[in-house]
Amino acid sequence: MKLFRKITAAILTCAVMGLTLAGCGGSNEPAAEEPKPDEMRDISAMTLTSELGLGWNLGNTLDATGTGLASETSWGNPTTTQEMIDKIKEGGFNFVRIPTTWGKHMDENDVVSEEWMNRVQEVVDYAYNSGMYVILNAHHEDWYDPYYDNAEAAEAKLRKLWTQIAEHFENYSERLIFEGMNEPRKRNTPLEWNGGDREGWDVVNQLNKAFVETIRSAGGNNPQRILMICGYAASSDPKVWDAIELPENDDKIVVSIHAYLPYNFALADSKTGQPRFDVTRPASTQAIDDLANNIYDKLISKGVAVIIGEMGARNRDNTEARTAWAEYYTEKCYEKGIPCTWWDNGAFTGSGENFGLLNRRECEWRYPEIVEALVKGMEKGKANAV
Repeated sequence: MKLFRKITAAILTCAVMGLTLAGCGGSNEPAAEEPKPDEMRDISAMTLTSELGLGWNLGNTLDATGTGLASETSWGNPTTTQEMIDKIKEGGFNFVRIPTTWGKHMDENDVVSEEWMNRVQEVVDYAYNSGMYVILNAHHEDWYDPYYDNAEAAEAKLRKLWTQIAEHFENYSERLIFEGMNEPRKRNTPLEWNGGDREGWDVVNQLNKAFVETIRSAGGNNPQRILMICGYAASSDPKVWDAIELPENDDKIVVSIHAYLPYNFALADSKTGQPRFDVTRPASTQAIDDLANNIYDKLISKGVAVIIGEMGARNRDNTEARTAWAEYYTEKCYEKGIPCTWWDNGAFTGSGENFGLLNRRECEWRYPEIVEALVKGMEKGKANAV
């Protein structure tokens, strides 16, 4: 099952050049040696997050819930390429979050398809080999919904999945971060997005613990890998953060929070959403100020690292307002040491959640002014960091 990155890179290079494997070195070459692990720095999560700049989500791509390799394009985005990731890096981003759905690519014994694992690795390598940081997660999975009667089965499946991922990527350095779950919640219930309940908190904590234990007991660089865990639904509600149980004596844990704020501007549907954002009006800025201050007071000031794993403001034909929002949001977060990751789902048209920034087919920024504002706000925030 294990496939080593450097061997794979050589094979992929041959394929891209239209050569046979023998044509890349000849059949008389000695067999490649098993690569040694990339050098792994023994650093804390707080140190790592201080090194992060802007993040970008490869949304609605490897997390599309189809089967087989064709699922990568089933939600309308093109096949991911090195050129796309290079464009992201050129835009001022230094880490990429790769949302990935695994359940549809696992057999009845919870074994991940080899072709899917290899494709995920290929996309990870686009960013990792260019010197960027990468977050790899388990996304759009309904099998880990947090109910007591589902907890045992979900934990077993989670351990099996992350054992395979950890083994496959064991040689990668601290620039590859694992994120155990994405927004675990009670789907299609009144509690889905309202902070959850004791049952939901308990089961999320149980699954977070199983995830950390699985990676820490794996081989290679995994005992020192930076890991991301979340509270119920990755909520931005401070009461959810209070319920998160962090592992003891492990300074390599990051709490993931998703925050599309203020809600009516950033995320609300097209009928109720508001297109205006004014940095001089507390009604526009208060939610962002509160988010940054609360994260700092409740988590970062206590030595708990945080990454905002998803943020963004959907298009309402209000580019000027979104540009002002982007600069304000990143400035306030980076002042408090909180890296931000824009949710780019590649969507630009229609009445849905249009968070697209990069036109992936043309490999050009659709809204370069928003990208520039994100970078400007980050730089201002880091310059004035507490």
